[in-house]
Amino acid sequence: MSTTKVKPSYFSRFRYLIEDEHEARACKDIGEDACHVVPGNERLMLLALVFSKIADTFASAKIVLPWLMAATGAPLFLTSLLVPIRESGSMLPQLLLGAYVRKKPIRKGFLVLGGVLQALIIAGFVWVAISLDALAAGIAIVLLTALFSLARAISSIANKDVIGKTIPKQQRGRVSGNAASIAGLVSIIFGAALMYGWLDNGGELYLLILAAACFAASALSYARIREFAGATEGGVNAVQVALENIRLLRKDAEFTRFVLVRGFMISSGLAAPYFVLMAQAQEGSGLHALGLLIVVSGVASFISGNIWGRLADSNSKQLITLTAILTVIVCGVGTALAAIISSGFYLYLGLFFVLSVVHEGVRQGRKTYLVDMAGGNKRTDYVSVSNTLIGVLLLVVGIISGAIAQYSLAAVLAFFTLLSLVAAVLSSQLKSVSE
Repeated sequence: MSTTKVKPSYFSRFRYLIEDEHEARACKDIGEDACHVVPGNERLMLLALVFSKIADTFASAKIVLPWLMAATGAPLFLTSLLVPIRESGSMLPQLLLGAYVRKKPIRKGFLVLGGVLQALIIAGFVWVAISLDALAAGIAIVLLTALFSLARAISSIANKDVIGKTIPKQQRGRVSGNAASIAGLVSIIFGAALMYGWLDNGGELYLLILAAACFAASALSYARIREFAGATEGGVNAVQVALENIRLLRKDAEFTRFVLVRGFMISSGLAAPYFVLMAQAQEGSGLHALGLLIVVSGVASFISGNIWGRLADSNSKQLITLTAILTVIVCGVGTALAAIISSGFYLYLGLFFVLSVVHEGVRQGRKTYLVDMAGGNKRTDYVSVSNTLIGVLLLVVGIISGAIAQYSLAAVLAFFTLLSLVAAVLSSQLKSVSE
């Protein structure tokens, strides 16, 4: 009697590359019920994160929305508000939102709501681009960006908690890293379409329409995740809980140190638009330059996401220190170039690429560290407190760096270099939480 060996499908081979069956059975830091459905939840979480990250790229406040502002003839000063509002607006409400979220034993609904709201708001950007122009368009885009940030806040505070309840420790960084790599590959394809003129007219609108569709698909994927009821202690008045959570900074020295490190590491995100501005000044504001920046950003995510994710699972503390040091180097080189070279598009583009790679590592490191640092409602409290404080800091540092940039781009990059250096020193004192 003979047997026929079944050749594995291409999909099975791909799954083998991104999954580790031994790790999938090691259900660290999650409940027994969740342990039985880890493979399905992991694939759905990967899918949801891929769609979300693609949408983030196609509606980027650092690249795409400024191009949309320019296309509508909006004033330049309104364009300068996009990144601070986008970043801080998604964090500031989280101290109050966290108190409400913790009352709910099942929290994936917040991810679904956030995804749907973001899809609708992105559709609003498309309407503005078609119907309005000049000052009216600029004001509308800024207001929609503020609303988008609030919807983002809903998703952000629930995301880490749902990941912590459904994905075992030492697999969380890999899931996020794989999602970043896949989303980066998709970004490369659409960026190339802009570069080579396949989307000649209205390229920004095509990207925004795709972003809205991706946010909707992300919400659908989150809805299918099997989440089991979690802790709901402390479901009281939101303001009271928010004030109590602030006291975590006094009670938990390790958490306070993490917040300080994360605060000084915001340079990796805030510095990026300045490299874009320096590159854009050399190349112009056409769709070719837009496509090239999206391709570079996509390549950075594609090649770094999986690597950073695995390093984060292995030792998120060391990854935080490494990326802080790399940010010091990139911003330091940028400072020198801005001071001595008046032109050089590809030099600035190269630095933007390296910084994009490093920033992906910063995100992977801090997210994995925070998720591994605590469980249950404590995790939700940590996320809400840290994000709210970082939101305030983003506004403050954004204003300071903007004022410095009016004087000198080299000076503002030197400022970011100094902040990153402090982060590197402080991060060496963090406790390892990966085991």
